[in-house]
Amino acid sequence: MANKLSTKLEVEEFLASIDTFLVDCDGVLWKGSEVIDGIRETLDYIRGLGKRILFVTNNSIKSRRQYLSKFNSLGIKSSEEEIFGSSYATAYYLKHILHFPDNKKVYGVGADGLREELEQEGIQVCGIGEDNEAITFDGLKTIQPDDTIGAVVMGMDINVNYRKYAKAFTYLHHNTECHFIATNEDILDPIAGTVFPAAGAFLSPLTIALDRKPIVMGKPEKPMIDCIVKKYHLDKSRTCMVGDRLNTDILFGINGGLKTLLVLTGITQESELASEQAIRPDHYADALSSLYYLTR
Repeated sequence: MANKLSTKLEVEEFLASIDTFLVDCDGVLWKGSEVIDGIRETLDYIRGLGKRILFVTNNSIKSRRQYLSKFNSLGIKSSEEEIFGSSYATAYYLKHILHFPDNKKVYGVGADGLREELEQEGIQVCGIGEDNEAITFDGLKTIQPDDTIGAVVMGMDINVNYRKYAKAFTYLHHNTECHFIATNEDILDPIAGTVFPAAGAFLSPLTIALDRKPIVMGKPEKPMIDCIVKKYHLDKSRTCMVGDRLNTDILFGINGGLKTLLVLTGITQESELASEQAIRPDHYADALSSLYYLTR
């Protein structure tokens, strides 16, 4: 059973063991447009102890610059350097892990935030914002293999269509050296009180047709941890992943060899931890703000 942080001594001992916190956003910092009680004070307290905080999200629609505007609108202190989204992780992975050649291009299926992050890393991008029009069967004849495409990246794209699938398939099918990368495998996105298909759901036509799995950047997969550790030179034994979901946030930390803290302000309920099949965090707390309130 995971250890619940419920006393001042337990929290202080826990905090002393951590140098860097990787923190999920929705369900940990805020719910929708409402900041969870005590979050601003807690982040100030953790930073005041000399700890580093990095905000880790599977959101692939927004760039770090765009995501920072949400932090600002909610009155939560942050900076672009502290935000690590799946679009930026994809760009960083291509540039610094795969050493993507300067003379190659990425064919992207995604939003402007993905394009922005790729271009910020000096990577040539095509497809995003360019292939939104429908296509005919005669038009398919114009889609040809292109050796200048070195990677196909799939993210959340509200304008996904057959033209994009046909191009992505062609570039990958005719060039086995072309990298196939997904920003994340989230199947559903909660929007306006319901859910809609997300980036992970958009992968199926390609993975089935190609009989090939992509490299997945987002939680709970390991590549994003590799990028974060490389960029910030982290000691994984003194790094903790904080999240509200067992099967993404906590599994992400476990896959990356990090310590883990589950908070009960989002998806996961305390009763779920009793299951023998449950993914086990190292610690859990009622809220991230417990780290602040229990030390008062």
